[in-house]
Amino acid sequence: MTTKPLRIGFVPEHFSTPLHYATTHFSLSATLIPFPSGTGHMITSLRSGEIDIGIGLTEGWIAGLGKDGGSTEGDSKDGGYRIVGTYVETPLCWAISTGPKRDINGVEDLEKNNKIGVSRIGSGSYVMGFVLADQRGWLGKSEKPFEVVPLGTFDKLRKGVADGTADFFMWEHFTSKRYYDNGEIKRIGEIYTPWPSWQIVASTSTSPTDDRLSDLFTKLDQGIKHFNENPEESVKYISTSLDYSEKDAREWLKTVKFANGTKGVDVSVVEKTLGILRKAGVVGESGMKEKEMSAITRT
Repeated sequence: MTTKPLRIGFVPEHFSTPLHYATTHFSLSATLIPFPSGTGHMITSLRSGEIDIGIGLTEGWIAGLGKDGGSTEGDSKDGGYRIVGTYVETPLCWAISTGPKRDINGVEDLEKNNKIGVSRIGSGSYVMGFVLADQRGWLGKSEKPFEVVPLGTFDKLRKGVADGTADFFMWEHFTSKRYYDNGEIKRIGEIYTPWPSWQIVASTSTSPTDDRLSDLFTKLDQGIKHFNENPEESVKYISTSLDYSEKDAREWLKTVKFANGTKGVDVSVVEKTLGILRKAGVVGESGMKEKEMSAITRT
């Protein structure tokens, strides 16, 4: 009997480099499916049975499960996925951007009820908007802090702030930087996630004891080890195969720390993230609880 390779959703950015190594250097048997629009799109695909694994942003995964007890899209009655592993330990720096000709020069120029561009409802770009709103004191019990404008891709977000469809958007710093450098968008600030930034999830139809999942953790760990030991190879790959300059690739390497062992998630990370998302108004008290969100926890 032939075992089907796992279908793994990932964001085709610099953070995917260890996954690339896992397949090219350590024979990970998997079908890699890129999701340039991010974590929110992967949630939809996990729930519809299009992928088995997703590697994406912590806040997106937890918000997806915590909001109203999880979605009932398709055949899923339980949120459709669970957190099974940890990918990146360091926080993510979200750059806050607007159009180059807009009369917005800093976060202090943003106002309540501005239009925020997001990739999808429930994505990291959506969730972090509410974290920013909490920091700015825009959250009210009966009113929304801003108008949310879903635009899909990073390219459409950049165009959206230029033509006025949205006033600002948030995206990872180094992915945004080359577009500041070429004048396509203008940086007005930044915000860091108050949690480790990337986690690994599996569909609820994928057993936590599946041998393919064990193989994924083993090969990802090898890919991360190779990443740590071969910075020049990583710089070359990121600057030639992905959308980054060599200088930015080198700077990013100084800021990122991948997990020392990808299997399992620290429950305290889930608890902290969910607590902040509740405070920010992204999820309510009635949603899925912390301990229910993880299928494999770290001991």
